[in-house]
Amino acid sequence: MEVKKSSSKVSSEEVFASCSFSSLGLDPKLCDQLKERLGYEVPTLVQAQAIPVIVSGRHVLVNAATGTGKTLAYLAPVIHHLQKYEPKIDRSDGTFALVLVPTRELCMQVLEILQKILHRFHWIVPGYIMGGEKRSKEKARLRKGISILVATPGRLLDHLRNTSSFLYKNLRWVIFDEADRILELGFGKDIEEILDILGSRQQSAVAKDDITSRYSHFQRQNLLLSATLNEKVNHLAKISLENPVLIGLNDKKVQLKSFHEHVGPVESDLENEMGNSGEYLCSSDEFKLPAQLAQRYVKVPCGARLVVLLSILKHLFEREASQKIVVFFSTCDAVDFHYSLATDFQWPPNSQMEAEFRQMFLGCKIFRSHGKMDNEKRRATFQAFKSEKSALLLSTDVAARGLDFPKVRYIIQYDSPGEAAEYVHRVGRTARLGEEGESLLFLQLLEIDYLQDLEKHGVVLGEYPLLKMLDGFSVHGVKKQVKNLVTIERHPWVLSLQKALETFISTTPKIKKLAQNAFWSWVKAYSTHRGELKRIFVVQKLHLGHVTKSFALKEQPSLVSKSNQKEFKKRKRDEKQKGISKKRKFAKKS
Repeated sequence: MEVKKSSSKVSSEEVFASCSFSSLGLDPKLCDQLKERLGYEVPTLVQAQAIPVIVSGRHVLVNAATGTGKTLAYLAPVIHHLQKYEPKIDRSDGTFALVLVPTRELCMQVLEILQKILHRFHWIVPGYIMGGEKRSKEKARLRKGISILVATPGRLLDHLRNTSSFLYKNLRWVIFDEADRILELGFGKDIEEILDILGSRQQSAVAKDDITSRYSHFQRQNLLLSATLNEKVNHLAKISLENPVLIGLNDKKVQLKSFHEHVGPVESDLENEMGNSGEYLCSSDEFKLPAQLAQRYVKVPCGARLVVLLSILKHLFEREASQKIVVFFSTCDAVDFHYSLATDFQWPPNSQMEAEFRQMFLGCKIFRSHGKMDNEKRRATFQAFKSEKSALLLSTDVAARGLDFPKVRYIIQYDSPGEAAEYVHRVGRTARLGEEGESLLFLQLLEIDYLQDLEKHGVVLGEYPLLKMLDGFSVHGVKKQVKNLVTIERHPWVLSLQKALETFISTTPKIKKLAQNAFWSWVKAYSTHRGELKRIFVVQKLHLGHVTKSFALKEQPSLVSKSNQKEFKKRKRDEKQKGISKKRKFAKKS
């Protein structure tokens, strides 16, 4: 089949420089809300491309870089239509729009945006269901009715199976936000079952439920949004999207393959420019990243990793006090250790110096977030970090997807993200909506081939001037002239700070225990790299003595491991016992 191509393909922001939300076909009252409640006057390129097509009712696949405004691109058209319904919708009419997201944090972020936009349209009720919340409270909310429901896949499927009061006969929109991440987290089978229950597979665009209502004449519309594209996303697009319009795809960099015998009629000039109806993406080698994102890597010997991380953070906050930085780690234990260390470590560490002359090594507010924290703590962290002008967030990949932290200037990937797609989503927390941003990837000498893996996807990094940065620090108040031939490990500042960290941790039992836990879990996480990455991140090539040094531990690795194996077994027993207690408690209630 011949693929239709546009002679005037939109390729730059300038095309939409004079565009406004009202010119995209949105209701004036909604445009006022976007300006008053969110401060948005002009749409981003992706919004300008997607909104008219979504308003027209077509199925859409949006592939665009993180931080380009994809969330508003689908929420605005949905609200545009719902606020125009006559008679006005009521919460007793049930759910009209369903937004599926991969994580709890993204669930709450989308809900927050919804609540702001719907301030003027109070009869449209937003709500959420997600793992970690009490099912009984969620059932009560579903019974009352939620017009626009934001959900994580596992919890949604649970309610579709077991909550009879969940009314979705008026469902018009099914939206997959961060679709690639939803599938990476293993929700593929859940999604297929959800589509079957809702009757939203491509082969059956009308819901299975035969119950008719005053709104049943509206045709189902499915939307799929993803920053990266792969075979799993391909499959989801194929089973859920009917004759979709593709937004944000560069046809010079991707291969298109048809899954329809005939191309549907083109309904607007914009659609001609934005994509090819009836096509879906087969594969994409290159990832989309903001042009204003400066990407670099730093080559660090394993034993000097901790000192270099703290030094770079100190340098960044001293260079520009008012900024936000996010550091990504591979494990929850690593987050806990580095958080406690960064919070409590003082400088200079001279015990003879009066306490009032000592100060925190990092003079900024520090937050942490990871999957073992409960929902309330993670939510509080998310809101607090958003509101700060200057702060540091230490996190696992729970903060890597979809979350919009305003004014984040710097992303540091202290532990490798593994898959190149995850690299893209981590750095996507900065350089959002046209803002400047920088990212830094830590690599050990034996991991340097990872740069080639990124280059396969069009991601090219420059090298960070590490020695120059280290030379800017003084040791005991004196800046030393360092010979160019000195290694990172033998740099006077590195030696001095490493000694201070080891002394601090050896004399602080609580943090020492966190360091031991972090060492153990880091080594385990390092051994879990899959596929091609196994030849780059080879756990057998690690010098475990240097790894313990990177957690400022003086003990031999074997001693740390023995201690942690006992702790790990004890923790497993406690978790098992806790699980048994919960089951007994639940059985009594039943």
